[in-house]
Amino acid sequence: MAANSDAAGGNGEGAPDAFLRAVEDLMSAPWRSELHVEELPAPQRIAPYSAAITADVIAGGEELGSGRFVLLHDPAGNNSWQGTFRCVTFARADIDPEMVTDPLLPSVGWSWLIDALESNDADYDAPSGTVTSVSSDSFGGMVSEPSRAEIEIRASWTPQLLADGSGLSPHLAGWAELLCTLAGLPPLPAGVVMMPSRRKPPSRSSRRH
Repeated sequence: MAANSDAAGGNGEGAPDAFLRAVEDLMSAPWRSELHVEELPAPQRIAPYSAAITADVIAGGEELGSGRFVLLHDPAGNNSWQGTFRCVTFARADIDPEMVTDPLLPSVGWSWLIDALESNDADYDAPSGTVTSVSSDSFGGMVSEPSRAEIEIRASWTPQLLADGSGLSPHLAGWAELLCTLAGLPPLPAGVVMMPSRRKPPSRSSRRH
């Protein structure tokens, strides 16, 4: 998966080497076969430099969940981040309607994120976010439609990367695990590796133009 000017906002001429190195990890990460990952136009004005991807969780021809991952970088630092990088994510999946009434669901959903990061040895600070569960019923001409419910997690955290910008991979693995957990996929068996990316990351020099 190669970065382009839309997927990595602000990473043209003069982008810090640390950001370019982190983007290399983002765009060349290996993913489970159920995760269909694509580049996403990076948000502007949130940080001087940003890059983004989106993912759909598909198994048996059915979409079970989706999410996006945004990497922000401010070389000057950000007090609220407590660092120079910030990971921002959104993840959602359908759930059984009965689960929406469980008062423990939000705290369980948040624990899925924290557990996913820690189980992949992702070093982070200042996590924050929300967990929302909603349900919908259909009426009138749509009364035949089944009831639906979903859970959404919106979160951010500060990844503790090395000075050269490396070290994002555990955070990406944690994000992927969160998506699969929300979608109800079992964890990968011991000894089974994730599917590698089929595209090579661009060189630093190619992303400076």
